[in-house]
Amino acid sequence: MSGPLSGIKIVDLTTVISGPSATMLLADQGADIIKVESISAPDHARGAGFGSHHFTSVFLNNNRNKKALALDLKDPKGKAALLTVCQDADVVIQNFRPGVVERLGVGEADIRKRNPEVIYVSISGFGETGPLAHKPVYDPIIQAVSGLATIQAGSDELRPRLVRTILPDKLTGIVTAQAVTSALFHKLKTGEGQHVRVSMLDAVVNFLWSSDMGSQTFVGQTVSQQRAATFIDLIYETKTSYISVSAMANKQWLALCNAVGHPEWQDDERFKTPALRDQNANERLEMTQAALLSRSAEDWLELLEAAGVPCAPVLTRSQMVDHPQVLANDLLFTSQHPVAGDIRQARPAARFSKTPLETRLPAPKHGEHTREILLSAGMTHEDVTELLAAGAIYASD
Repeated sequence: MSGPLSGIKIVDLTTVISGPSATMLLADQGADIIKVESISAPDHARGAGFGSHHFTSVFLNNNRNKKALALDLKDPKGKAALLTVCQDADVVIQNFRPGVVERLGVGEADIRKRNPEVIYVSISGFGETGPLAHKPVYDPIIQAVSGLATIQAGSDELRPRLVRTILPDKLTGIVTAQAVTSALFHKLKTGEGQHVRVSMLDAVVNFLWSSDMGSQTFVGQTVSQQRAATFIDLIYETKTSYISVSAMANKQWLALCNAVGHPEWQDDERFKTPALRDQNANERLEMTQAALLSRSAEDWLELLEAAGVPCAPVLTRSQMVDHPQVLANDLLFTSQHPVAGDIRQARPAARFSKTPLETRLPAPKHGEHTREILLSAGMTHEDVTELLAAGAIYASD
C-alpha cells in the first residue's frame, strides 16, 4: 500500500497547472491517476519553460505518479473509449472552460450515465455563471480581478503588482485536492457522488479574506482606500547579505531593542504596544534597518537567535536547496527519469505515519500508457488495435 488514497481511481482531463497540481497531490498520496490528453494538442505544460529531452520542468513537477492516455475526444470512438475508462472511476476532474465538456459529450451528465456514483470535479477561472465565466483565464488575470495585485502593491493608489509566482493556479490546485478528499469521505459514508466546483477566483478571494480584507469585513464600515501599515518589507540589509527579522510580540520587541544596542527604544512612546508599533511601522523598520547595517548577517543571526528574536537568512533558490533545515527535513529528493535524466523534486509536504508515500511513476510520455489503460478497462487487444488504426487513440509505444 502506498499512501492513504491507494485504490482510488481518478480520471484527469486537466492541463497546465491548477488541475495537474491537484491530481499530482492526490497521486502522491496514493491515488491512481489516468492523465487524459488530446492527440493533437497535449498538455500545454509539455512545451512550457525550461526542459530536457522534450520534458519541461513544469510538466515533470506537476505530473509524476500518473499514467498517460491519449485520445481524440472529437472522434466518437475516442469519446467512447474515455467513457469506458470512466465507468469505474471514483473521480473525474476537468478544467475546460464552462460549456466545453458538454459540447464534447463528457460533461457530468454524460459521465454519470455510465457511473452514477462518480465524483465529478470542475475547475474554472471565474465560475460557471456571470459576465466573465466564459473568458479564457491565466494566473495574472485572476490576480487582477481578485484584488491580489492591489494588495501586493501595498496601496490602492500605487501601481498594482503581481505576486512573482503563479499563486492562484497553485492555490486552486490545493483547494481542489482538499475538496476531492472531502467528497471521497462523503461517498465513503453515503455511497453518493456529487459535483465539486472550484473556481480560481473563489479560491483566491477566500484565501485573501483571512488576513487582507479587514477593511471589507465590517458591513457599513468599509474603508474606501486601503493601504498597508508599511511599504517596507521585513527584509534587512546587513554588511554582508540580507536577513529577515520579525519581532511581533512585546517580549520579542524588547529583546530586539537590546540585541541591536538600542534599549532606549523600549521607552519610546511610539512603540509601547503592538498597535502603536503598527501605526509607526515605517519609523520602526527604518530604525531597525539602520542598526542592522553595522554588522554581518552571520553576526546578527547569532545575536538575534540567542536573544529569542525570530530571524532567518534570505536565501536564493540555489542556497535553499542546500540549507541544513531543508536537508534535515529530507524535503528534496532526486530520481532518474527515463527520458529527462536525473531530476530533483520536492517530496509531498504532508507525511503519514501509517501510510507512507512513495514515488511510483515518473511523469509520463504522451500516450505512454494508452494500451495498458484501455486493456485494463475491459477492451480487447483487437479493440485497441482498431482504435489506433482509426486515429481515435495514440500510444507512444
